[in-house]
This record gives sequence, C-alpha cells and structure tokens, in this order.
Amino acid sequence: MKIQIPQNIRHNLLFLIAEVSSQISNLQNYLNAPSAATATSIAERSGYIANLTIRVHNESHNHVTRHKIDSLVFRAVNIIVNGLEHIAELCCDCIQHSAMMINPACLQAREYQDLLTEVLWAIGLIDLAIIDNNTQLALKIAAVEQEIKQSCAQLIEIYKEDLKKKENIEDLISALFVTRSIEHMGDALLNMSEALISGNLGQTVNIDRYHSLSDFVEQLRDTKNQTMAVRTLAETRSGSTVSSISKTKKYNDTIAAIFKNGRKRKLQEEYESVAMWHQIYPGIAPKILSYNVQGESAALLIEHLQGTTFEGLLLNKSRKLQNAALNQLFQTLSSIWKNTHSKKAVHAHYMGQLKRRMTEVYRLHPDFKKASCQIGKVIILDFDDLIKQAESYEKTLTPCFSVYIHGDFNSDNIIYEPISNKINFIDLHRSRYMDYVQDVSVFMVSNYRLQVLDKSLGQRVMELTLRFYQFVADFAKANNDKNFELRLAFALARSFATSTRFILDKTLADAMFMRSRYLIEQVLSIMDNHETDDYRVPIREIFVG
Repeated sequence: MKIQIPQNIRHNLLFLIAEVSSQISNLQNYLNAPSAATATSIAERSGYIANLTIRVHNESHNHVTRHKIDSLVFRAVNIIVNGLEHIAELCCDCIQHSAMMINPACLQAREYQDLLTEVLWAIGLIDLAIIDNNTQLALKIAAVEQEIKQSCAQLIEIYKEDLKKKENIEDLISALFVTRSIEHMGDALLNMSEALISGNLGQTVNIDRYHSLSDFVEQLRDTKNQTMAVRTLAETRSGSTVSSISKTKKYNDTIAAIFKNGRKRKLQEEYESVAMWHQIYPGIAPKILSYNVQGESAALLIEHLQGTTFEGLLLNKSRKLQNAALNQLFQTLSSIWKNTHSKKAVHAHYMGQLKRRMTEVYRLHPDFKKASCQIGKVIILDFDDLIKQAESYEKTLTPCFSVYIHGDFNSDNIIYEPISNKINFIDLHRSRYMDYVQDVSVFMVSNYRLQVLDKSLGQRVMELTLRFYQFVADFAKANNDKNFELRLAFALARSFATSTRFILDKTLADAMFMRSRYLIEQVLSIMDNHETDDYRVPIREIFVG
C-alpha cells in the first residue's frame, strides 16, 4: 500500500537534499581550487543540516504516533535523512584531510570530481523514489555505490604504489583518508537504497536479498502479470529472514513457497542437510525449489508444507488431533531411528555444549553467576564448577549407537498434516548423526518454554511430555541403551539452561535454570554413590509448573 509522506516532512527532506547537494558541489569546487572561503562555507552549513535532520525525525515520530502506524516507509525516511547528514559530514572530513596536504597534486582530484558527480546524481533520485514508491530508482542509487566502491579500490591501489616510493608520504596518507570518506558516501547511498526498497516491500531487505527474491518470484508466477505477495514470517536469531511468497487470488492468497535469506554458511548447511534427508528418509523434509549464493549471503526457495506445527497443535487444536499427531510422530521417529541406526557412537558432550553457551546466558542473566559457598559441611559449587565436574563424569556415558537427528527439534519445527496423517521437519541446518537424546531434550524443553498459564492446557503439555518420555524410554530399552536416563538428565540440564539466553521473563528463566542445576547435582550425587542402575529422570516433577 502506498503511503503518503506528509507535506511538512517532504518539504524538510527536500531542503535537506538541496543542502547536502550544495555541500557536495562546494567540495567539488574546493578540490578543483582549494580556498579557505569554500572550506568555511561547508563547515558553517553543518548546523543547518543537523537541524533539518532533527526536524524530519521529530515530524516522522509525531506522525507515526498520532496515526498509530508502524510503517517501514517512515523508518526509511529516517534512515535517508541520517544518510544525507552523514554524507554532509564526510564532505567536511574530505576538506579537513585535503587541507593538510602540502602538495595537493598528490590527490587524484579529477577522479573525485567524477565520483562526487555520481553521488549528486544519486541523491537527486531520492525524492522521486520516495514519492512514487519507485524501486527501480532505488536500485539505481545502489548501483552508484558499486561504481564508487570499485573506483575507490583502484585509487587506493594507486596510492599504495606511490607510498612505496617513500615520497610525499603524509600527503598520500591524507589522500587515502579522502578516498575512504568518498567510499563511505557510497555506503550511505546503499543504506538509503535498501531503506527505500524495504519501505516499498513492507519488510526489511538488503540488495542481495531483493535480487534473490525478485528472481524467485518470477520463477513462481503462473502468468507474466500474476500478482504475488511477499510477507515476512520470521526474523531469526541467526540473522536470517523467512518470508512467504503467495499467489494472490480474488478471495484468498495461496502460499506458493517459503523464501529464506541470510548468511551463506547457515543456508548452505540447511541446503546440504535437506539433501541428506531426501537421501536417507525421503518425504520428511521440504523440497528445495531453488538455491542462490551472492557473496557471503545466500537464499533458499523452499516448498511450503501444509499442516500445523506441534506448538500450534498443543495450544490451539483439539486433544484428539494432538494425540493423532503424537502417535504419528512416534511412528516417524521410530522409523527414522531404525533406518539411520549406526553402530558408530557420537558423543553429544552436553556439558561441553552448556559450557560454551554460558557466556551468553550470564550476559542476559548475570545473577546466575554466583560464587561457590559452604553451608555447614555442604559445599555448593558455582554453576561453572558444577558443569566442569559433570563434564568429567559425562565422558563415561558414551552412547552405544547414533542416529540421524533433526538438530533443532523444537515443537515449532515439526509439522503435522492431518489429512495425509504425515509428519514433516523444517529448519534442518543442524541435522547430523548424533545421540538421539539431543533431539529428545530439545523437544521436551521447547514445550515447557511455552509457559502455558491455562490449567487445562498445562495439563496437556504435561501429558504430551510424559507420553513422549515413555516412548523414548521404551525405545532405549529395546535398543539396550543402558545409560539413556543419565544422558537424558544431562541433555535436559543443557537445554533448560541454554534456553534462558532467549527468555526475558525472570520467573520462567529462574525456574529453568534451577531445574538445570538440580538435574546436574542429582546425577553427580547418584554417580558418586554408584547408584546409577536404577536412576530415572524425575520427569513429572521437573516439568510441572
């Protein structure tokens, strides 16, 4: 939907564009013929530019607050005025660095004239790009950044070669600073371009993501003029963005595919893991429709799966449907674990995983980090020492086999489709051969984290947890997995504690952290007393409340 920019905001933005354009023109004049008057003129206009920037910020804030809207268009305007102000500041930096030069001839002034002309041209597109919601103009602004980047890289190489001659060293260093300042003008243009595109699309994008998204949308169109809708579904902690691409029809939209964009490493892992799943257990993972890599970013176009996540089933669906889904999950896991069973044991090192995450946990919950103390004859270790002691015990708990696991088996990564009575997995970038207990603990704790307040729903969570535990315990017994309970205790302790780094609710975080500590202390106690044979994880007590 096109949103009108209020006239007062647009007028101040136009004044700002004009002022910054004037600063760039003055910088061109200075580089062509340095003069104190031009330098003074540039410095004196900085205050007015700062005032215009503040006006636009205040007016945008007042408009958004008054009309109770949350629009990326106004966020884009604020990013743009910040970028314009930054370009004006960089003009001042260029003056300061060039004024220090003894021999101005060292400066490649002609090259800078051309680059600054490109900056002027790009800034001149901003107003029309906003008013017309014109993404093509935004892309032209981004293209200027690439030209500036390449040209500045060439200039830097020239200066580096000149520096090797060990002549005019101070002047050449000043020239390098001028080059970097102009390169940063290109960075500001790129930020403004991405803000414009984000405002037009209604979701945050960068240039690489926009190009990938455009290519994928064209792949999915049934006809050339078919309307497609793109909606953000999630922005993950790893920096990836997940969106749906829908084919718009008269009465409803049909999701055609899921689009993921983010760091290449993570998406490549998911791409490879999905391919592995298709080999070892066809049908459990969504199909990869397309995969693109651009620099350090990557994009995936994934089949949209019908159905409801386990989290959704638990919170919003009938008990009958929940039971049907759970039964099918049991069958699916039994089949996967049987088909991927490997005699090669893979130690999960739950305490090692926990130790690596504690810095992040303490950053959000510093009160968890308490020194060891002694009450009478009882020594209470601090949590880090407790982990260290548990880590040495855990080395003796080697699993007797491994299976191919999901790796991030949260209840919102499992989908159940009731018509076909089918289970699917999503978000598979951590899949690998591993101790199956890793997936077990993640699933159980993800349900606890839902923090269900309604008593009847809380009971359903408990029932699901108990049934799931019993299913896994039966599997362990059938496969002669003798230290399953001890590994599960450590795995649950790991999942309870590490999950707190995403939880701001202090009551919930404290409850999860104390459960983690209790489980570790309990296992250490029974191992010290050689009472491990009869140990059972106190599931009902741990998961209540």
